[in-house]
Amino acid sequence: MTRHIDRNRRNLLKGIGVAGVAGLAGCTGGNGNGNGNGNGNGGGDVDVINVIGYPEDGNTLFRDYYQISDGSEDIIVPDGLRDGEMQQQVGNPMDNVVGTAPAAGGPAQEAFTGLYEDRYDGSPGVFTAQSYDSVAVGILANVAAGANDGTAIRDQMRNVANPDGMEVTPENFLEGVEAVANGEQVNYQGASSDVNFNEAGDPANASYDLWEFDGNGGTETNDTLSFEGDSPDGAGPSADSIEGGLGRSVTVGILLPETGNLASVGEGMINAAEIPAAQVNESDLDLEVETQLEDTNTDPNTGIQAANALVNAGVPYVCGAASSGVNVPISQEALIPNQVVGCSPSSTALSVTNLEDDDYIFRTAPSDLLQGRVMAQVASEELGAQTAATLYVNNDYGQQLSEQFSSVFEEEFDGTVTNQVAYNQNEDSYTTVIQEALGGN
Repeated sequence: MTRHIDRNRRNLLKGIGVAGVAGLAGCTGGNGNGNGNGNGNGGGDVDVINVIGYPEDGNTLFRDYYQISDGSEDIIVPDGLRDGEMQQQVGNPMDNVVGTAPAAGGPAQEAFTGLYEDRYDGSPGVFTAQSYDSVAVGILANVAAGANDGTAIRDQMRNVANPDGMEVTPENFLEGVEAVANGEQVNYQGASSDVNFNEAGDPANASYDLWEFDGNGGTETNDTLSFEGDSPDGAGPSADSIEGGLGRSVTVGILLPETGNLASVGEGMINAAEIPAAQVNESDLDLEVETQLEDTNTDPNTGIQAANALVNAGVPYVCGAASSGVNVPISQEALIPNQVVGCSPSSTALSVTNLEDDDYIFRTAPSDLLQGRVMAQVASEELGAQTAATLYVNNDYGQQLSEQFSSVFEEEFDGTVTNQVAYNQNEDSYTTVIQEALGGN
């Protein structure tokens, strides 16, 4: 079968390049709302639809879409919908869909991939590199702090992640742990990025995969964009010295989805998050890493309960949560008030950057400020779209990414966004909202 992405005027990334994307950085999002019109049948009034959500709802949503539309519109999706099994669930090759996702584009990507494949006899997936990096940095910061104390760990985060010091990667991670235990400065170079934190605790550098469904139950990456953002120099509080020390136990919480909307990607993320602890525990270092895993169910209330379980157990550092709709409330209700450091490997909403967190909340996944821009540029320059609509899950992640995409598409690329349409999770049918996005009355 000839792929839609090849036959329909585009070869992903031609004409974009790193400089093109990097030059877009720094603008804030608008709302881009408008009014749709038309009949809502296949070949509606928009060139591209930006669909934002998660696989569990995406299965129903795309089944309904292909019953309404002939697929003549292009669809662009973010990382939340990168699940190759959707093709079988939907019963369609989904060859009019193109996606973006934070990439494993760090200097130690190959080293991490080898570790993951050796341990699990399978390939790493979306956000697995970010999950490894989250736990690796947490262990280094804990060892540097010399105690299971959230505030002390917070103040070591940039000491172990940002320049300068001995370069540490997944490949020589144990040497890095030993170095900080001896009070030495290290600079963690990750699998997902350089893992240099800016003032907000976000990655200062990021990479994005451009991908598509392969028609055979998987996805394939077409290319990767690299992006350099804010300088991390001098950003945020840092301890003046590294305490270090051996002969102790390091405690790390893993707060990721085993069930719920992100369960399909949660398994790989949990696997990756457990590797740094296993590296230490299987070595002859005089240190032990204890991990406690809690399931968020990709649900805010369950996530808060799970986070409180970690807090009550005395966990000072948490890898998680996965989705912004869970990460924001667990940060506000559990982590920040109890001075526990949180470092999400996949929560990308702008609301995370804007949290009043006293610098306890970090992430190894880049903000949607960039992803919305990348999606808008792909929609305009590669898909040739002049009109767009968004169909987004009704939470912080969906709304903010929709607004950022719409603002950039209109202001930077002279496009028109006809409508931004929210949908709720766990509905039996999405026909009405799809018709609204397509331009139906």
